[in-house]
Amino acid sequence: LRWSSWGRPGVKTLVTAGVFVTILWNLRFFLNPSKGSGEDSKRREPLVILVWEWPSEQVPDVSRDVCHELYSIPGCQLTTERQLLHQANVVVFPHSRLQPGQGKLPKERPPGQNWVWVSLESPSNTRALAAWNQTFNWVMTYRQDSDIFIPYGKLVPNQSATVNIPAKTNLVSWVISNYHRTQKRAEVYKNLSRYLHVNIYGKANNKPLCKDCLLPTISKSKFYLAFENSIHRDYITEKLWRNSLLAGTVPVVLGPPRANYEQFIPADSFIHVNDFGSLEELATFLKTMNSSRYQQFFAWQRRFSVKLYSDWRERICAICTAYPHLPHGRLYPDLQSWFNS
Repeated sequence: LRWSSWGRPGVKTLVTAGVFVTILWNLRFFLNPSKGSGEDSKRREPLVILVWEWPSEQVPDVSRDVCHELYSIPGCQLTTERQLLHQANVVVFPHSRLQPGQGKLPKERPPGQNWVWVSLESPSNTRALAAWNQTFNWVMTYRQDSDIFIPYGKLVPNQSATVNIPAKTNLVSWVISNYHRTQKRAEVYKNLSRYLHVNIYGKANNKPLCKDCLLPTISKSKFYLAFENSIHRDYITEKLWRNSLLAGTVPVVLGPPRANYEQFIPADSFIHVNDFGSLEELATFLKTMNSSRYQQFFAWQRRFSVKLYSDWRERICAICTAYPHLPHGRLYPDLQSWFNS
């Protein structure tokens, strides 16, 4: 049946034509191998992250493939070379380096490039946010609702089933560098110290601890005052992760509500100041705790270990992991309102 009475091609003719078209289509890619999908070729190129100014005083060498070498994140190129602005997919702006204002930004913004605002400070210690409306596409902070979430630390699964509690020689310690009487933590410490002795270290007490002395010194205390300098949602710093949990002490926390802490660590791994009706009650609880009750605070060690985030390279490499899932083209209309919410 070559043609039906209605003038349509027969089955054989259609099959032959289909095979011919398929051959031509495949031949096109054979003869022009470089003209594949633009998206595929883009995906093979590394994502270029330009850090406009490094967040810390010490600027590390990022000329190598540090994201892959150190953190197993492939296809992620970090650079601090501003002449690569037009090649950068993402530009990172630490808030601490943005003062005094807009003059610190690039003069132009290549189309399709995304800008990231970065801060590890709390809103109480972050100034001049009002100037940055409609400037940044993404935010990168300790807040869980950030586009790129960078906590100070976290618990990672570790089925060691062992508990390690360092030997204790005193009850409570606190490391404090910047002591201001107007802060909540200063008020709580002053009242708590009426009922128990606190071993104080740090610049504020003219007893600074060297980097390698910090953890061994704190570990001798049963409890550590993990008091944040200001109280904000998710603002849980190295005072908990390093000075308490990693050091092998029980944190007595002052910060966001207990429920917020429990999003990060087990409920039975810490003591919250707000758990008690008065600071005298808290002091009595600490002074009269028996050995078996004390050991229960370390049950988390059987399932987890502490991971600290202290290297800015690791934090910035995390942008590449998050990149495929981030909204493109959106701007934060009011950065100050978001951060203070």
